[in-house]
Amino acid sequence: MTKQSQKINIDRSNAGNYKRVAENFYDGAKVATEYEYWNAAGVLIVHAAIAYGDTITIKYSGVKSKGEDHQALVNLIDSVIAKSQGKKSALQQLTRIIDHKNAVSYSGNIYEKKDIDQLWKHLERFKSWAEELINE
Repeated sequence: MTKQSQKINIDRSNAGNYKRVAENFYDGAKVATEYEYWNAAGVLIVHAAIAYGDTITIKYSGVKSKGEDHQALVNLIDSVIAKSQGKKSALQQLTRIIDHKNAVSYSGNIYEKKDIDQLWKHLERFKSWAEELINE
């Protein structure tokens, strides 16, 4: 049995709100990093990436992914954005970030600076690509 992609309709005019949420998570991750709250920074990095992804899908198609399978967001972005410079790499970065969601949030794993440095790299790459699309 294959999972069906769950998505919900969101008015495209709300994309800006989702971008603001993404920016809030991003800024919160910076603060958590400054105070060396590594797991908190990781959680906020993951949620910033998801919110940037939601912003893209809302802006371009008026839908967002719904449910616990955040890989569905990657697939949704892939289907919404036909062709874009850097798309493949950006989606790989997002996948790498999403792969950390459960580990950083729920597993009891202790994240350290090196883990967050790696997540920041992925986020900055994905964010850069996402903002190009969002700001078009």
